Amino acid sequence: MTAPDPRDDRLEHPLTDEPLELDDELDDDELDGDVVELDLAGFDHGDRRPPSGADEVATLLREGALDMEGRLLDASNVTLVGAIRTDQLAATCVYKPVAGERPLWDFPDGTLAGREISAHLVSEATGWSIVPPTVLREGPFGPGMVQLWMDADPTVELTEFVRLDVPELRRMAVFDAVVNNADRKGGHIIPMRGGHVYGVDHGICFSAEPKLRTLLWRWAGKPLTAEAVTVLRELDDQLRGELGEQLHEHLTRREVRRTQQRVAEMLRTGVHPQPSGEWPALPWPPF
Repeated sequence: MTAPDPRDDRLEHPLTDEPLELDDELDDDELDGDVVELDLAGFDHGDRRPPSGADEVATLLREGALDMEGRLLDASNVTLVGAIRTDQLAATCVYKPVAGERPLWDFPDGTLAGREISAHLVSEATGWSIVPPTVLREGPFGPGMVQLWMDADPTVELTEFVRLDVPELRRMAVFDAVVNNADRKGGHIIPMRGGHVYGVDHGICFSAEPKLRTLLWRWAGKPLTAEAVTVLRELDDQLRGELGEQLHEHLTRREVRRTQQRVAEMLRTGVHPQPSGEWPALPWPPF
């Protein structure tokens, strides 16, 4: 089945090919720009509480009922935002159905959700928790990626923040090099209150060909930190064991092998990678 145009408000069921309508259609007068702002704080969760700890987050994401409230219209693929609830727990989440993935010339159809899951697996293996909790599960429009929504610190100006020399961004630069992130835009960087920085939108990672496109080039050619070298050594071991097997569920063997090779190359050179010159170094648009 051909994935629908994400600019269309209709999705096809991945099994029956019958059209499905999104619950909420937006009026023309709401579409003044590319982004429609949702009142996420206004979701009614009743007496449910937010999840506490990794186990409760995982339970909520895997077992919670999805109630989608709106759609991010500036996303390349169908990206729905709403509530996820169990009897006791509730939170806001992002749901990207496989059926809403836009076909790409350089990535196989229907694989973007699996790449998001793979990025989360690598993120957790590093111990840096760059990618928010993410699962692959059934949703109202078929299987897709479900990820815990993260509220960015509204006081941070992204155009200035991405230029800073801070450990959180430097770790993200290493992570992006490992997963071969082809789309590290400014809007895919989520600085949180308290200092932690999340990264989102990893659907076009793990290509077997060099495709690193990022705003985080300020460390290119510079020595890796001692912390990064330690993490990469541990990641190298994990990729040849359980982590590698987990990635094989979502990626081709060649893509997993190239991930191992990228880690090995950074350990061999001891420096942050530089633009290859064979692929645009910056994502477009950058923000």
